[in-house]
Amino acid sequence: RIADSFYEIDNDIMMDMLARDGDYAALRQELAQLQTDYPFIEKVLEGDGAITLTAEEHEIFMRNMALTGKKEDMERRQIYFRGHTDCFAYLKKIGAI
Repeated sequence: RIADSFYEIDNDIMMDMLARDGDYAALRQELAQLQTDYPFIEKVLEGDGAITLTAEEHEIFMRNMALTGKKEDMERRQIYFRGHTDCFAYLKKIGAI
């Protein structure tokens, strides 16, 4: 049952983070703006075939990758803590603690 609900739970966690964590929201905004300002990022990530980047574009792409890694770390950490919270609530509900 949990596996079937994972994507909905995951989405709820991300929406909660956007509403409550200003650093996360700012990071998501910075990533969105970077990808809007530099459409070549999507071509590198989603396209096929050869792509050549200038030194400046490479620097921008690496910035995007670093921000993406930071965002994903924040999300994984929140999912981990949410799991602890949900587990505690469940154990309390069934009277195990």
